[in-house]
Amino acid sequence: MRIEVRGRNTEVTEELRRHVEKRFARVGRQVSDLAQLEIELSEERNPSIADRYVAEATLYLKGVTLRAQESTPEMLHSIHEIAEDIRRQVKRHRELRRKRSQTRRAVAHLRGEEA
Repeated sequence: MRIEVRGRNTEVTEELRRHVEKRFARVGRQVSDLAQLEIELSEERNPSIADRYVAEATLYLKGVTLRAQESTPEMLHSIHEIAEDIRRQVKRHRELRRKRSQTRRAVAHLRGEEA
């Protein structure tokens, strides 16, 4: 999986990049090597906004795009939350695809027996 980390109104340090790669390593094992993950980290400059650190993730898979957005008072917590959201979506997507192929095999098997 290819990971691209961008910053808007904030600097993306090597520490943040390493943290993103560590958090999304689990997702990377479940998706194709051709999958592309874009992470955008931003900071709201308005002092009245408590959840000022925003993290957005877009995962491009074959045939589907998964998105997540979280805002919290700490950047590392935002990254952790979007990683969990994307992990949950990938798991659901994999289960749906697996059920679809199992159903097709079962229907083909039944049609073969009936003919």
